[in-house]
Amino acid sequence: MLIGVPKEIKSSENRVALTPAGAYELTKRGHKVFVQKSAGEGSGFADEEYENYGAKILKDIESVYKKAEMIIKVKEPIRSEYNLIKENQLVFTYFHFASYKPLTKAMVKSKAVCLAYETVELPDRSLPLLVPMSEVAGRMAIQEGAKYLEKPVKGRGVLLGGVPGVPPGKVLILGGGIVGTQAAKMAAGLGAQVTILDINLSRLRHLADIMPANVTTLFSNEYNIRRLIKNHDLIVGAVLIPGAKAPNLISREMLKEMRPGTVLVDVAVDQGGCIETCKPTTHNKPTFIIDDIVHYCVANMPGAVPYTSTLALTNATLPYAIALAEKGWQKACADDLSLRKGLNVINGDIVYQGVSDAFGMDYVDVEKYVS
Repeated sequence: MLIGVPKEIKSSENRVALTPAGAYELTKRGHKVFVQKSAGEGSGFADEEYENYGAKILKDIESVYKKAEMIIKVKEPIRSEYNLIKENQLVFTYFHFASYKPLTKAMVKSKAVCLAYETVELPDRSLPLLVPMSEVAGRMAIQEGAKYLEKPVKGRGVLLGGVPGVPPGKVLILGGGIVGTQAAKMAAGLGAQVTILDINLSRLRHLADIMPANVTTLFSNEYNIRRLIKNHDLIVGAVLIPGAKAPNLISREMLKEMRPGTVLVDVAVDQGGCIETCKPTTHNKPTFIIDDIVHYCVANMPGAVPYTSTLALTNATLPYAIALAEKGWQKACADDLSLRKGLNVINGDIVYQGVSDAFGMDYVDVEKYVS
């Protein structure tokens, strides 16, 4: 198969979809890998490293899309890439369709095969290609939240860990999944008082068993959210409904119940956000303030630590990329139900229910293409 790895062009995105080691695993199996010039530099991988492992460097993004049967990316295509994507071309990346209708419409129009990392789902309902970036984002949520709690950047001026004689800061985490768990670990490690909210009692029992004493678990409902936002310093939005838009748990009017300088970090922003006032920001301008509340809503948080993120992502995606290259997408998805669930758009049809529901667009059963 002809595999293309374009350079990411989303603002402040330094990750690359494939490491040189990953390229080698594909080339040694007889596949051809085309990498755009300098695609790996942001993650610390030089063009020469790719060439040493059998990949070919192409000068521009147009050449990569033109050559490739399968495109492997990190982030969803942006507007300037829409017209580069060809009919029947397989695009394997994070799409987060349910949060952005123009992207969905553009991929339907392209008649490409869109296989989304974030909806590949194992039988236990875990999301193997979302997990590594969720781990990074969860940990970063506390790292960034702690920074923006500082007074010079309009935070409350609270040190999360406190000091002897002064109580630690309070962290509220909405959602006890991968992001929420990793955020809780980091916040607890700093010495903060942490509360995790979730609607899954089994998950809350598990978290209560594994977390240290400074982490409290509570059932998530509006009453508890309204009560807790009044006295917590950092609030992390970590809600996920796979492939669908995240629900709003904090409304605009609820900001008035928070103390000035409270920091909101909405990790769910790439799925529409779980805080009404959140809108996607970038690493160049990560925050904005509404009603004296600091909002951090960077949609590609792991892009700030690209070396770690690229290695973690390739570790997870490479086995699936190899299967797709070896078998073709139809047979690979027929053989692997988990991979089949990653199919979102095929030849102009939306084949993932959460995406069609988000925009009221027509849904076609994936069995039309894979059985």
